[in-house]
Amino acid sequence: MDIRSIDDVFIRSATNHDRDRVIELVYSVLREFNLPPDPMGRDADLDDIEGNYINPGGLFEVIEDKQAQLIGTVGLYRIDHKTCELRKMYFVPQIRGFGLGRQILQRMIAAATRLGFKRIQLETISVLKAAIQLYESAGFIPIEMNHVSSRCDQSYVLNLDNQTRTRFTNPE
Repeated sequence: MDIRSIDDVFIRSATNHDRDRVIELVYSVLREFNLPPDPMGRDADLDDIEGNYINPGGLFEVIEDKQAQLIGTVGLYRIDHKTCELRKMYFVPQIRGFGLGRQILQRMIAAATRLGFKRIQLETISVLKAAIQLYESAGFIPIEMNHVSSRCDQSYVLNLDNQTRTRFTNPE
């Protein structure tokens, strides 16, 4: 698997036909980091991808290699007309570290702006250090939230009004 940029993958809108593969990928990444899948709670949104993401005005995309193997997922979950939540941004281990996450995050920021959202929020956990560095380099700032998932211990927000001035910085 030689994936070095967004040009090496196929990205498409997910459908409910992708459900089982998406769940398998998400749960395998969670287990890799010793995080429990929560099919009755935080991960119940995957039972109806179209109904929970796409139909309400968000999006959910699958990332596949040239052999149509699922290698990543990402979603924008509509909270209200101004706010969406970045969810389920997970990649198989073999493609991490090549900058694809940065490119996918840029794609999601652009998509959120295009969909009319004014801010993106997300929840994460401190064990996902590379992801947190990525979010912070994109301009996400820590916030306090009351509804943090039991699996998560950190929350972030990116205000899209300043998005044109937001640039990724090198976290090193």
